[in-house]
Amino acid sequence: MNNTIEPPPRFAALIPFFIFVLFYAGLSILAQNFYAVPMPVAFAAASASAFFIHLKTSVTEKVNIYVSGMGESNIMLMCLIFILAGAFASVAKNMGAVDAAVLITRSLIPSKYLLAGIFVIASLISLAIGTSCGTIAALTPIAAGLIAPMGIRPELMLGAVIGGAMFGDNLSMISDTTIAATRTQNVSMQDKFYANFKMVIPAAVMAVIIYIFAGNREYSAPENAVITWKHILLIVPYILVMVMALCGINVMVLLFFGVVFASTLGICTGTFDIWGALNACGQGTLGMSETLIVAILAGGLLKLIRWNGGIAYLMDCIRKTVHSRRGCEIGIFMLVSAVNLFTANNTVAIVIAGPIAKELSDRYGCEPRRVASILDTASCFVQGLIPYGAQVLIAVGIAGNSGITVSAAGLFCAQFYPWLMLAAVIMSFICRRRSTV
Repeated sequence: MNNTIEPPPRFAALIPFFIFVLFYAGLSILAQNFYAVPMPVAFAAASASAFFIHLKTSVTEKVNIYVSGMGESNIMLMCLIFILAGAFASVAKNMGAVDAAVLITRSLIPSKYLLAGIFVIASLISLAIGTSCGTIAALTPIAAGLIAPMGIRPELMLGAVIGGAMFGDNLSMISDTTIAATRTQNVSMQDKFYANFKMVIPAAVMAVIIYIFAGNREYSAPENAVITWKHILLIVPYILVMVMALCGINVMVLLFFGVVFASTLGICTGTFDIWGALNACGQGTLGMSETLIVAILAGGLLKLIRWNGGIAYLMDCIRKTVHSRRGCEIGIFMLVSAVNLFTANNTVAIVIAGPIAKELSDRYGCEPRRVASILDTASCFVQGLIPYGAQVLIAVGIAGNSGITVSAAGLFCAQFYPWLMLAAVIMSFICRRRSTV
């Protein structure tokens, strides 16, 4: 059988996903410890179950499909970003950039506004560069360095970074998700931006307010410290990486440049020699090993779920249950959210669900700009929360390299903005009830 042809829709194809949830979350709850079950083991168990679906296909062919999913270009690109992000974070930490950035940030932003400030900074960077992954890779080392000295819960700090990155990615004119959503619905980016802005800006404002109150409760004020020219020099790698990102430089290029520049600066300032720089790069890369394994296993599992008919089943269900304009919008939201769960890539989810959304919206007379906004918002909401998504994996991996251990489950519960984004979309459905039913 040709693995490019998907079998008919099958609910059974979704069983491995439920097994993953039960294995990872269920055993963790049973053990009362969300660090008890390594995520790679949970993905391995779910993957094994996927091989028992569609028994008429040979194991060899299923292995080939699984391996092709592991090696897909999106997965490999994600892994390369993880490797470079880990190396950059490690070199920057070893040459003193993190400590300098922490000192400057603590001095410039009042302590009670630190969490809110991190959220806003992440939002602005992501809005400008159009990539949540690049934003998280550049900002997480600084955010992780602030956790211990300020006494902040790691989940709150990383949640602020990821939430802000997803807000900017959702609205950015140059984001892949914006381009995919507008193209599939044949709508201008400006129209989609205005529809999207009205939907999510209340959620962003509420997130800022929550982070202000969480900041007041969570950490103490910093001690007085003097900022010197050396501190400013040490944060130049971060500044250059962010400036290059704002100029639209590819995230891999800017991270590679960041590694080379930080290593050179560290050698010139006498922080370490060339062997120390190479060792820091190696440590950073190895520190992302679990993240890499999760990404690769997830790619294989999700490819097998799709090939077994899981995505087709979801699309079939949406087509059968939609009967009104409002129901169409809700169905599109559920469709792209579900597809994102099984692809772990918000852009891919929009590309897959977009044509179906266009077909449904034309049939029930939905506004194209609103449908494009729903597609983008739903995918960003899910992508910011799933523990095997690139955004969470990058943040958790870089934090781990900085000595900060965070569980995916704890991060899931502490991310305010994605949940507020969901609430904003639900409220938009409720407020439009009379005009859409």
